[in-house]
Amino acid sequence: MQFKYRAINNGQIESKVIDATAEEDAVAFLKSKGLFVVSIEGVGSGTMAFLENFVNRVTFNDIVDLTRQLAITVNAGLTLVESLTILREQTKKESLHKILVSLEGQITGGSSLSHVLKQYPEHFPNLYIALVKSGEASGKLADILLKLSENLEKQREFRGKLKGALIYPAIVISAMLGVMFVMITFVIPKLLDLYKNFQVELPVSTKILIAVSSFSAVFWPFIITAVVGLVVVVRRYIRTKPGRYLKDSIMLKLPNLQNVIRMASLVDSTRTLAILVGSGVSILEGLSIVIETTDNVVYKESFERVYKKVEKGQSLGMAFADEPLFPPILTQMTIVGESTGHLDDTLARLSKYFEFESELAIKAMTTLIEPLILIVLGLSVGGLVFSIITPIYNLTTSLK
Repeated sequence: MQFKYRAINNGQIESKVIDATAEEDAVAFLKSKGLFVVSIEGVGSGTMAFLENFVNRVTFNDIVDLTRQLAITVNAGLTLVESLTILREQTKKESLHKILVSLEGQITGGSSLSHVLKQYPEHFPNLYIALVKSGEASGKLADILLKLSENLEKQREFRGKLKGALIYPAIVISAMLGVMFVMITFVIPKLLDLYKNFQVELPVSTKILIAVSSFSAVFWPFIITAVVGLVVVVRRYIRTKPGRYLKDSIMLKLPNLQNVIRMASLVDSTRTLAILVGSGVSILEGLSIVIETTDNVVYKESFERVYKKVEKGQSLGMAFADEPLFPPILTQMTIVGESTGHLDDTLARLSKYFEFESELAIKAMTTLIEPLILIVLGLSVGGLVFSIITPIYNLTTSLK
């Protein structure tokens, strides 16, 4: 059986695959080679292995809950190792359990928490590590963990609201397209065969529907293949830098949706910067972390330009003022925060303001989408019914 492991070899992280009869044998072999095993897991194959890895993966919610529990136990007076031991014992998910075992073992061996977290960048982003590092340096790790857990919970809450607003239209639109495809491909052609014996002139809409149905009934496997291929190509293109920029630029121009995206980007960036600055991180380092954690490429480039201006000595507020993507209130309040020496509090207040605005934008978007979906659905169904019923009506009229 093959095992994929991560181990420390002469101060460097090594990630490879080895063959062994059992996990214990693999660990023993690696230790005999002088390696410190960070994590090890069996490498499966096939659909079952894929499903098992998918179900057992460490999610964002797992990290949020882990951070909250760690913050509570550390603030209760327990040491970091004792807290990790408690969390490890009560964790049932195998993948998270292995991470906690690694954290506990390395911290017991003298490593810092921030150093160990760097080994798991897919679960602990730079913002997380930077805050933990500042907490260790200032001796306020317990307070930092509380701030970090509150930030993660706010992110989870906001993501939940955004997903909740988008999941309904996504399901309705997907179901509508699926039903229409089945109707046009398999159901309507049988109904339209009845019209071949009609001695009446078919309306244009019915002729179009007959042509589309005939084509779809013959070539539906190729249609499905083409759609799936198009989705794959588009997704791969979106992962490239030009593709992401094009996607984000288009989304920032869509009515209603642009307000949601703008506010979401501003909520995350101002909250992140507020926590970093309040934790003693420099503005430049905070901006670099904001750049890395910003998903929208258009906003990322704006923050990069802000970073370069601040690096040259310009104030943060004036750097924001030169970017049309940022609203005037962000510029004005940032300038006030810098002049009063309370930039972190000002940014935190701005984050709450943008969060309130984002909730209004989400409500406005959902209010608009629901009737819009009903209108599109009504027009689509009405068009199909009209194209099918009209010839029958014309026939009955001609018989009279």
